[in-house]
Amino acid sequence: MTVLSVSHLSKCYANYASSLERFAGWFGAPVKPIEEFWPVKDVSFSVTAGEALGLIGQNGAGKSTLLKMITGTVRPTEGAAQVVGRISAILELGLGFNPEFTGRQNAFHAGGLMGLSQSRLAELMPHIEDFAEIGEFFDRPLRTYSSGMHARLAFALATADRPEVLIVDEVLSVGDSYFQHKSFDRIRSFKAAGTAIILVTHAMGDVRTLCDRVILLDKGHVLKDGPPDEVIDYYNALIAAKENEKLTVEQRREKDQWLYTRSGNKAVMVESIELTDSGSGASVKTALSGQSLTIRARITAKEAVPELVVGFMLKDRAGHVVWGTNTWHTNQVLSKLEPGDKVECRLRLSCALGPGSYGLSIALHTGDVHIDSNFDWIENVEVFDVINSTDPFFIGTSRLEHAFEIVR
Repeated sequence: MTVLSVSHLSKCYANYASSLERFAGWFGAPVKPIEEFWPVKDVSFSVTAGEALGLIGQNGAGKSTLLKMITGTVRPTEGAAQVVGRISAILELGLGFNPEFTGRQNAFHAGGLMGLSQSRLAELMPHIEDFAEIGEFFDRPLRTYSSGMHARLAFALATADRPEVLIVDEVLSVGDSYFQHKSFDRIRSFKAAGTAIILVTHAMGDVRTLCDRVILLDKGHVLKDGPPDEVIDYYNALIAAKENEKLTVEQRREKDQWLYTRSGNKAVMVESIELTDSGSGASVKTALSGQSLTIRARITAKEAVPELVVGFMLKDRAGHVVWGTNTWHTNQVLSKLEPGDKVECRLRLSCALGPGSYGLSIALHTGDVHIDSNFDWIENVEVFDVINSTDPFFIGTSRLEHAFEIVR
């Protein structure tokens, strides 16, 4: 069932030559503004019950304006947003809170603004206090709170009564690790119970973990709407592309459904990459857990570059990063490559992975991250399976050396 429907939603902020012209425009007079700014333009999507949607994009992409129109705190210029049931949102830290009120008073006050009755809030108050875990500060003025305590109170209030739609906008990033885990457990339980989730964050790991679908906003428009791995990989490549106008982005799905994303300015390129057994040198498509593997990458410089850093990264089937490093961090940066120079980079590693499918990515760049002078960056250039045929059964993506000791 669709619980949120956004149809051609747009917001325009206009500047007029005078306040009188602005006032006349409110009443439908044909007054043309001298300047218009559209932070959101013609955005449409829908969210079903139990679906988690990630909303990502760089600062200024229009995410916050879009959320404010969905929740009704900002009136759209065009289009409409329809919600079936109650919507609860944490858009800004302490939004609707009074710094002179105590946490308890703010919960009653802000909860009333959310549409909850005072009797219902009184019923929920012990649960809000228990979940926030701020102790005696719950009855102290909000001005004495840290940002983390603000986040605890705001989240505890917004999720005290399960809504049909829950919007979380970046606020959890200020909380401590314990509360972040606790909050995401509650979000997952709401999702399982049928609440639609809209998560706005720059933490792509959280998006991959929680979301079923991701929308990428850029300059107020929907640039991409699809599976998390596809949209996030495209977003990462887009960020790098904005650093260099010569950079290109290519994305496609292979027949095995792994997403292949390649970007770079092509000053240095990967010619071939192969995963092999370290002992025999044979190509590997299915590795044994614990096997010694070697990644061989052949690289050619197309232009003169002052330095080259080679990086590798492993992801699991869900797109979560399992491991990664590069030659910047191992102090093995190559310098002064000339056009036509060829390099073979070999990385030997123990396959300390659990059974499953994994994607190997490679990046050629300068500096410690690929955003600096991105030459060639390929997500999921190689996909391989790992099986366990020798060790006792275990779960997870990591094969940890272990030994039980039983004392009676």
